Amino acid sequence: MPKQSFGIADLGCSSGPNSLLLISEVMDVIHAEYSRLSQPSLQLHSSTPEFRVYLNDLFSNDFNTIFVSLPEFYDKFKQDFKDTTTSEGPSLFISAVPGSFYGRLFPTKSLHFVHSSSSLHWLSQVPPGLDTALNKGKIYISKSSPKCVKEAYSQQFHKDFSVFLKSRAEEIVSGGRMVLSFMGRRLSDPTIEESCYLQWELLANALMTLVLEGSIEEEKVESFHAPYYAPCPDELNLELQKEGSFVMDRLEAFEIDWDGGADLDENTNNTTNETVATSGERVAKTIRAVVESMIESHFGEDLMMDTLFQRYAELVSNRLSKSRTKYINLVISLIKN
Repeated sequence: MPKQSFGIADLGCSSGPNSLLLISEVMDVIHAEYSRLSQPSLQLHSSTPEFRVYLNDLFSNDFNTIFVSLPEFYDKFKQDFKDTTTSEGPSLFISAVPGSFYGRLFPTKSLHFVHSSSSLHWLSQVPPGLDTALNKGKIYISKSSPKCVKEAYSQQFHKDFSVFLKSRAEEIVSGGRMVLSFMGRRLSDPTIEESCYLQWELLANALMTLVLEGSIEEEKVESFHAPYYAPCPDELNLELQKEGSFVMDRLEAFEIDWDGGADLDENTNNTTNETVATSGERVAKTIRAVVESMIESHFGEDLMMDTLFQRYAELVSNRLSKSRTKYINLVISLIKN
């Protein structure tokens, strides 16, 4: 019997310590199933499958960092099967596929499972037509933004998500599955707190403090727009229905603290001033890791990053001292028709 070959893709894999996390978890499930089937009464009369795992991110991603860790990963994978099963373990082939997932990446009907985490809230580009005068002092949607700014962001997301779905529809086999996790919101209003607009607003405020000090030009801030959008379930359903190739099997919304969850003071059941300050710094470090290259590309290397994110940390701390703000992470499971 010929080998079964399964294609798995992780879109937006990045290059940090979690880059191989998805593969590790998928292989753990496969390992557990093989351990169960290794019992004589359950052994199947079929060939050992092989798994093609594709790691995807933009061309600028540091794939070499991932490749360096692969030998250890392969050794552990083989040893796990050798220690707990009597059958030959599955073959595992890992490769990188650089490029934007807003377009085709893989051959037709070559994938069985697609995963993406913390990526689809990034747009393919800044929405066109955002005149600097339209959203003065802001770098994203805010409560003061005119309707045309909100519509520009929404339209860009719909365009991008439509292309994403059409591309994956060509690449995934019938019955294949996608699990997507990204920032979102539960309601239609994009300026509710859970949509993370406040994080961008506070970053804009931090930038404006540097404008007041003469460190950067106001025009530079006015022309900077975040290529980000946190969609609501209605927007996702609209594009899924229009494209028509996938059925939404499940959608869940998870509340997550801005700082990942700070410890409460045992005596007052409230966050202490010290804890709030630490939380602000934690949020600032997280946001800096994500947007620093984007900001440097726009403002230049002369921008005082340490000062900017120290100001940002202070603004976030002040906000968290008044409200334990949360953001929403949407997780959707889709099955290909």
